[in-house]
Amino acid sequence: MACQFIEVDKLRDTLRESLGKDDKRQEDISRPDVLTRIESVIQTIVISVSEGEAPVLRVMNRSTWDNVRFHESVGLVQKTDVPVRTLRCDCPSSATRFALTLKLLSVIYKLVQSDSYATKRDIYYNDPQLFGSQTTLDSILDDISCMLKVPRRSLHVCATSKGFISGDLCYLEEDGTKVDCSSSSTAVPVSSNVNGIRNIVSAAKFILIVEKDATFQRLLDDAFCTRLSPCIIITGKGVPDVNSRLMVRKLWDTLNIPVFALVDADPYGIEIMCIYKYGSRSLAFEAHSLTVPSVLWLGLLPSDIQRYRVPEETLIPFSQADESKINSLRTRDYISCQPAWEREKQCRD
Repeated sequence: MACQFIEVDKLRDTLRESLGKDDKRQEDISRPDVLTRIESVIQTIVISVSEGEAPVLRVMNRSTWDNVRFHESVGLVQKTDVPVRTLRCDCPSSATRFALTLKLLSVIYKLVQSDSYATKRDIYYNDPQLFGSQTTLDSILDDISCMLKVPRRSLHVCATSKGFISGDLCYLEEDGTKVDCSSSSTAVPVSSNVNGIRNIVSAAKFILIVEKDATFQRLLDDAFCTRLSPCIIITGKGVPDVNSRLMVRKLWDTLNIPVFALVDADPYGIEIMCIYKYGSRSLAFEAHSLTVPSVLWLGLLPSDIQRYRVPEETLIPFSQADESKINSLRTRDYISCQPAWEREKQCRD
């Protein structure tokens, strides 16, 4: 059985040797420091009011590719000279956003001060009419994290996880709960507080990221983790949530074993793999905590369709949206540094 992992072990050794100094995880910010940063924002507002001026908040513009750059050993990182958006309390177009940002800063301050946690969903449903939608709250929370230069986990606001994990893995949650992911037929939800996980124990030879939940469940049904034991499989059920990305990064930091991605042979599958590998535009300011640039594209490769003679009638033709997405991918720096990927994309053109 050990011989089947010879190549994986070689790859693991190569990856460990190539770990660079730039591959650093973003450090947590202490609670007093978070409180001080929030107080500094509020103090600026109070000073403006006392001087008879309309207070403003300045938040980073996270919506365009012009504001991120590609760093090969980290992924997509935010540029240092990113333009800011100004939220004015006396401007009809931004007054609501200004007020909601202050409200959420107040909630965060109380959570950090009391050393307690809340989920984004809890905060939203505490006053759904105020925020209007969960999406609005999520966006404002990311703005605050970026504005304060504080990792979101240090704001004491957690997200409900949608991902699942299974395989040769045991760990303790922050509250001391032991989690065993080794069941061959069922998976464990990804922790909603990945940063609090400790005492990770695993003999896994590799980690497999699976794009789709249906594929993940099929692998469980086929006893994949038993057949290729020891290993770990994880899915973010499509576009991954932050906790699924944090978990992959946490396991890579701890175990330093190869990480493979199994995604659809289409532009959306490639983009999902790239989110795990290189990060996303909107969360580029947290790249050091969320990306694993060593992720390897296992499949499904577009060339596999020809190699395994997949019947033409079983393929879904590219739509206009697919064409637009693949054209968008071609403009990204992390694609141009992967010639093999470009050749794979041409297999479906």
